[in-house]
Amino acid sequence: MEWEWVSLKLFRLTVAPIVAALAISGAAAGQTREDVCARPEIEKVEHEGVAWEPGPGGEQIPLWPEGLVIQPPDVNQPEMTGSGSPLVAGETWNWATFVTRPTMTIYRPVHQSSRAAVLVLPGGGYVAVAMDLEGTEICEWVTRQGITCIVLKYRTPIAWPRGQQPADLLPLEDAQRAMVLLRQNAFDYGIDPARIGVVGFSAGAHLAATISNAEARSYDAVDAADSLSSRPNFAVLLYTGRLWTRGAPPTSLTLAPWVRISRSAPPTLLIHAMNDPVDNVRHPMAYALALHEAGVPVDMRIFAGGCHAFGLRPTDDPITTQWPGMMLQWLRDIQVM
Repeated sequence: MEWEWVSLKLFRLTVAPIVAALAISGAAAGQTREDVCARPEIEKVEHEGVAWEPGPGGEQIPLWPEGLVIQPPDVNQPEMTGSGSPLVAGETWNWATFVTRPTMTIYRPVHQSSRAAVLVLPGGGYVAVAMDLEGTEICEWVTRQGITCIVLKYRTPIAWPRGQQPADLLPLEDAQRAMVLLRQNAFDYGIDPARIGVVGFSAGAHLAATISNAEARSYDAVDAADSLSSRPNFAVLLYTGRLWTRGAPPTSLTLAPWVRISRSAPPTLLIHAMNDPVDNVRHPMAYALALHEAGVPVDMRIFAGGCHAFGLRPTDDPITTQWPGMMLQWLRDIQVM
């Protein structure tokens, strides 16, 4: 899907299709994936000029020093938040966009059982950032496991002209900066700098793949933190896209031309639904095969149903309730926990 940005009006016309097909379980005969995955729409609520702020328990930290000039997203105007359609498991979800000053918000477990940490990369089509559905709600669960969790609010909107990855993927800069800051302050946060991973959803999963394979920082060094590694120690990708060459023959598993695979990429877990109408299951399949060929440990969990953008909200589809336990077991298997 191409995203061309010229005005706020265009944003409002295009934000809804990002997640317009979401999970409703069970397929009746003759229904398309879009029919099965359609969800109720309600009127959206938008708050212009209102920046997203965390609720109780979250410590929001700027990624870049105050006063440092950084490249703005494709529409440079005050941050906006909103909530509304389409419903996920019968509830609204909240997003932020026009993010010009990205942040990370740290959530610490009440009872820490592991020094591992998870940097959560929400989705939103690089148009917006799904701050609760694929952000704070994930951290609520992660911290209950005794693990420190961090939600990234990265720069958006970011256009993909003619469906191609932009030369400067600003969210990658933000994710890399968050990773080095976490390592620099690992002692203060009570985490192990060698056990910091990423969990990404949809566009955030593509971002997780990109940071996993980046051989170098994508920005000029700012301070001492940037001398540290920006590569995660593990990666979990849920309903990823933008990795497979769309329009290729059905049996082709060719990576998109902008995808680079590093032999230094971390162990990776991929979770996807076969009936996802937004991001075809061939995206994680192509990526998994490429990682395997490079000698990178990779696991996959593919379910028949579940559609797209379910986060941690349970539906009748088993993927929505089973993937968290699978992730925990996988973290034990790779000795992160």
